[in-house]
Amino acid sequence: MSNAPVDKGRRRFLTVATAVVGGVGAVGAAVPFIASWNPSAKARIAGAAVEMKIDKIDPGQLVRAEWRGSPVWVIRRTQAMLDSLPLVEGNLRDPESNEPQQPEYAKNQHRSIDPEWFVAVGICTHLGCSPQFIQRDFVDMEGVDSGFFCPCHGSRFDIAGRVFSGVPAPTNLVIPPHYFVDDATILIGEEEGAA
Repeated sequence: MSNAPVDKGRRRFLTVATAVVGGVGAVGAAVPFIASWNPSAKARIAGAAVEMKIDKIDPGQLVRAEWRGSPVWVIRRTQAMLDSLPLVEGNLRDPESNEPQQPEYAKNQHRSIDPEWFVAVGICTHLGCSPQFIQRDFVDMEGVDSGFFCPCHGSRFDIAGRVFSGVPAPTNLVIPPHYFVDDATILIGEEEGAA
């Protein structure tokens, strides 16, 4: 055993240096661990809101977008399309969209924030097929000028996505959360003020 005096300065330096290296190592291990709790980039993109330019859409035209892996339709309705809405209400299962899980702005005759614009998830509420957009002579339904027809099992929807009675689809087409950023842009997947 040596009787040499203890160098307290050196001991303190080694203690501090070891603590700093250990702390850096702990932070280095914790950062990737905590980052793994966040959703992946693919998951964030899948649920992210989608911005769509609408200023070039012609009256009567349907444009498709994708949100959460589902097709979303945006239609600029003509006045004739809007005029046809009250003509079919007696043939509809839920004309005022009172079924649950629809945004408040979809609980009206035109099922939209602005009557000119229709935004809906393009999936039939029966078994998940994608209905076709029919602009003229809609399956020989009296008073129906345009709407959607699901070729899988024959479900029919008017131009506001309201389901007709007597078809397999149980509910109206789903209206996704959305809002108009300005006159030329719509944001699908988020309600105004929710960000």
